[in-house]
Amino acid sequence: MTAFDPAAFLPDELLERFRARAAEHDRDNTFPDADLAELKDAGYLSILVPAGLGGAGLGLAEASVLQQRLATAAPATALAVNMHLVWTGVAKVMADRGVDALRFVQTGAVAGEVYAFGISEAGNDLVLFGSDTDASPRSDGGYAFTGTKIFTSLAPVWTQLGLHGLDTTSPDAPKLVYAFVPRTDAVVTRDDWDTVGMRATQSRTTELHGAVAPADRIVRRVDPGPNPDPIVFGIFSVFELLLASVYTGIARRALDLAVTTAQRRMSKKTGRAYAQDPDIRWRIADMALAYDALPPQLEVLCRDVDHVADRGAQWFAQLSGVKHRAVTTAKHVVDEAMLVAGGSSYFTRSELGRLYRDVLAGLFHPSDPESAHATVATAWLGPVEE
Repeated sequence: MTAFDPAAFLPDELLERFRARAAEHDRDNTFPDADLAELKDAGYLSILVPAGLGGAGLGLAEASVLQQRLATAAPATALAVNMHLVWTGVAKVMADRGVDALRFVQTGAVAGEVYAFGISEAGNDLVLFGSDTDASPRSDGGYAFTGTKIFTSLAPVWTQLGLHGLDTTSPDAPKLVYAFVPRTDAVVTRDDWDTVGMRATQSRTTELHGAVAPADRIVRRVDPGPNPDPIVFGIFSVFELLLASVYTGIARRALDLAVTTAQRRMSKKTGRAYAQDPDIRWRIADMALAYDALPPQLEVLCRDVDHVADRGAQWFAQLSGVKHRAVTTAKHVVDEAMLVAGGSSYFTRSELGRLYRDVLAGLFHPSDPESAHATVATAWLGPVEE
């Protein structure tokens, strides 16, 4: 079997072009169209699609490594394309477990479709277990969706939106309906993305005004609340692991920048490089000790998803945990890198300054710190007594 080579998918020269453009997109609050075009040309949007369907046939473990690598160059590009990869990853997870309901996502990714992730809703802390979006059944077996989704990455360019809504009128209601809708006049994308960081994701608000998913794009109908359905596990596992991968990549880039800066900066006091200062050395060692724990955790969890391993009731706790640790560790590493680099890193033109703003976004993705702790507490202590 040929060894996996991340540079074959994301060559150094490609990443340097992305890195050069990242500052421009952050400054101008624009979407990285050129990055996406180059990724599409390289077949990156179908890395998780089986080779027999025209994709690269990679697993989550390899995709995680690639997303870490991409995030070292352009975190917002990595986070944006993450949402497309989530759906192709869910298709793989479900197919590996005998549910081939998302074959059209796999073939669509090969054909050039760009999938966005329409799950988040303002004030809906149920996330996958509930929805404020109305899913109205149609006589032809399709559904019309009406509601508002937030943080819709890839907003300017997606062609298909994977989403969920609540059916409250069918005889077996309530049911959460997972489906895909195309971009039509029934979908309004607000131009409201003006954030502190991760600006190039253009994760704008999406209004659904009776957006129709045809019958062959209705993926699952499941009961609201915690649910063992493969689509719930698929979304949760792939989302958390690939999200953690992006922030792990940010941590790696911040560490590399801190090392380079420490070797380059000279102390007026001692005449030696900052890399020889014991306090700087301790700080960088602390960053490296924190970062080094992340890639092995991601690899093991990704491979267990790929190999359909059974972690039982601990699955959701461990997936929440690795996302939480990746985000908090990345923030710690970036904080320390800023101190190593000194005041120059505080300017918006600084790459570290951009990473400092970008890494903050990780705190707001599901599972947030409160949800992660609640999930882990339940796994170890059982549910809270009524």
